[in-house]
Amino acid sequence: MPPSDSFIIVEGLTTVPSHFAPKETMDRVETEISERGMNVFARIDHAAGAAKVGLTLRPTELIIFGNARGGTPLMQSNQTVGIDLPLKALVWQDAAGETLISYNEPSWITQRHFGPRNTPNTPKGLLLRR
Repeated sequence: MPPSDSFIIVEGLTTVPSHFAPKETMDRVETEISERGMNVFARIDHAAGAAKVGLTLRPTELIIFGNARGGTPLMQSNQTVGIDLPLKALVWQDAAGETLISYNEPSWITQRHFGPRNTPNTPKGLLLRR
């Protein structure tokens, strides 16, 4: 499989560059999540997993995080939102060596499970405040 030289624009997915190396970027993301009062449930190093089976993958690490106070009201309104919770962010390095951060846009998650309406049970900003 040829390496990707860039990322594809995907609806509902935000990708932003980082000025730091992948590990430092992920460490900074984890610190920011914790400082916002959310729980970090896991960090999954996809490149390390690939290496264990003899494959190579540029740095690619996923962080899974959330907060029951934010997620539970959404799931009480529509339990299918649980497929997108807890939240996730991916730190990865492209073929040019640039570090990027990708995550699902909170508005996309809300739209996916609640449609265009914004009911009192789905307050804006509950998923992830920028």
